[in-house]
Amino acid sequence: MPHPTPPGPPPGPRDPGDAWAVGPDGTKAWGRFGAAGLLVDDGHGRVLLQHRVEWSHHGGTWGIPGGARHQGEDAVTGALRESAEEAGVPEDGVDLRHTAVLDLGFWTYTTVVGRASRPFDPVIADRESLALSWIPLDQVLDLPLHPGFGASWPALRDAITTTPHVVVDAANVVGSVPDGWWKDRAGAASRLLASVSTLAAAGLPADALGLGFDRWWPRWTVVLEGAARGADDVGADVTVVRAEGSGDDAVVAATAAAVDAGDAPVVVVTADRELRERVGALGAEVRGPGWFREQG
Repeated sequence: MPHPTPPGPPPGPRDPGDAWAVGPDGTKAWGRFGAAGLLVDDGHGRVLLQHRVEWSHHGGTWGIPGGARHQGEDAVTGALRESAEEAGVPEDGVDLRHTAVLDLGFWTYTTVVGRASRPFDPVIADRESLALSWIPLDQVLDLPLHPGFGASWPALRDAITTTPHVVVDAANVVGSVPDGWWKDRAGAASRLLASVSTLAAAGLPADALGLGFDRWWPRWTVVLEGAARGADDVGADVTVVRAEGSGDDAVVAATAAAVDAGDAPVVVVTADRELRERVGALGAEVRGPGWFREQG
């Protein structure tokens, strides 16, 4: 979804990314280093859309806040920055869900999809918006949509409620590598939690979860048992279950809770044969410890 050039230079230094990218056939798209935008839903069946000013490219249509990426800026950072600048979206108020990339070869547009982690009111913060509004999902197609957003909306709409969830059987994953973990079970579990936290921040490739688009940010639950329960805490992006009894029972309970909540796919990381059968009966998919290590 190409971003229009502003009618005049903005105040302050101009980033090198605020320029046209030109394809081999002369096609022009705004953003020398590509562009990105944010599609955020409020968790109650509405998405935040921007009514574009008339002077802009495809002015008068509705789309998502976004724009040119800065030099050296990744797409997620660019989308969050642009949505904060254009619509007052709090950068720490969005839980990432997935990214969808339109690649024209010479230029890319990345749609970053997220969910508001807390309520907020959008604010028109620059000259590029006529209006900003939370639009019910079933009313989006009633609006005159920006052609790029309109083309991508059906697939984005189908995935808006998709929430993958990874449940990690820590004892099995840690025990799959003979690195001396038995000498310090809590320390080994702490290292595993740090690895999970890194993956939670970076996201997983879509094909690792059997999903479409480019990258996903699943929910993560790690189950600890025995001495491993003494592992250090990690950030709020990882749920840690410190099982008082059977670790396997706690993995099954965490899996059942994720399935009951409507998360899908639910992926359980374990090589334990009996546990694989138990969570599989709940509808979960199973991956071995090697799959987890490959993601790092």
